[in-house]
Amino acid sequence: MILVSIVGARPQFVKMAVFHRAVAARTGMRHVIVHTGQHYDAGMSGVFFEQLGIPAPQYQLDVGSGSHAAQTGEMLKRLEPVLQETAPDWVVLYGDTNSTLAGALTAAKLHLPLAHVEAGLRSWNRKMPEEINRIVADQLSNLLFCPTQPAMDNLAREGLLERARRTGDIMYDAFLWFRGIAKGNPSELSARWHGRPFALATVHRAENTDHPERLTAILDALEEVSQTVAPVLLPLHPRTRQRIDALGWRPRGVQLLGPVPYLDMLSLEASAQLILTDSGGVQKEAYFARRPCVTLRDETEWVETLHDGCNVLAGASPAAIAAAAAAWKQAGPWTDLYGDGRSGEAILDFLAAG
Repeated sequence: MILVSIVGARPQFVKMAVFHRAVAARTGMRHVIVHTGQHYDAGMSGVFFEQLGIPAPQYQLDVGSGSHAAQTGEMLKRLEPVLQETAPDWVVLYGDTNSTLAGALTAAKLHLPLAHVEAGLRSWNRKMPEEINRIVADQLSNLLFCPTQPAMDNLAREGLLERARRTGDIMYDAFLWFRGIAKGNPSELSARWHGRPFALATVHRAENTDHPERLTAILDALEEVSQTVAPVLLPLHPRTRQRIDALGWRPRGVQLLGPVPYLDMLSLEASAQLILTDSGGVQKEAYFARRPCVTLRDETEWVETLHDGCNVLAGASPAAIAAAAAAWKQAGPWTDLYGDGRSGEAILDFLAAG
């Protein structure tokens, strides 16, 4: 059986690492990795493959950055000959990036069996490109692997339940597996902050970074949190750094960092007093680590994390962000929502069964 994984962004590398480990443990299966090059910076791509023990991609498309249309179109052009050459039994997609969208469209046009990992998520905000990407991928896929019951419920409402399978969350598998590795190999950064109070923040979504007023409001709120709750560490996506530089914003208390490798990020999440983020993946990792989370968006696709104040939607309102951060001690309890840590094996079982 030939399985082709199409990835392009760092959250997808994490999910694919779990899947690759499951495939490697079985006989009669070949796993082909196609990297679109959506994330091409070494800190956003190469180091992830090294840390996660993923072999180098057999196909590197080197698409790079561009507008949504230009980037997706270039992926379509470069993916088609790859999928024709490999003739996979299954094309496997992860998450909701432009790489996911391009992979779904290309596989569907070539009439190749298609599976979507992390299916059924909905933010109900179609201004988000990720929402469009995940809807299209779900509509085109033959098998839909859902991390949670709310995801299954969403697909039922859309008439897709027959294709849906609840597998648990593949990122929870990754969290459990790599957390132990991270603990045993602390980096200089994680060791420096271990045992010290701090808040961890990430900002990368276009809805925040591409609107100067909204980005400035979030940055000002993080400054207040750094003064009133705990010092804020802010690892920056290269695009976010460009936007901040364009604003001329200069931090006073917030500590700006470059992209943080996955294992370091797990260590920082586990040690932080609280986490502030607009990332869906980091929201979940905060929940896995049982750390209070403030989401810098007006909605979330991970609605189950909102129970018991474990995660609070604050948008870009400085007052709401500061209030949620100040109440971090009131969060919890956390419960087991995301499966048993064996979703990679469950996904592979369903693919093998056809």
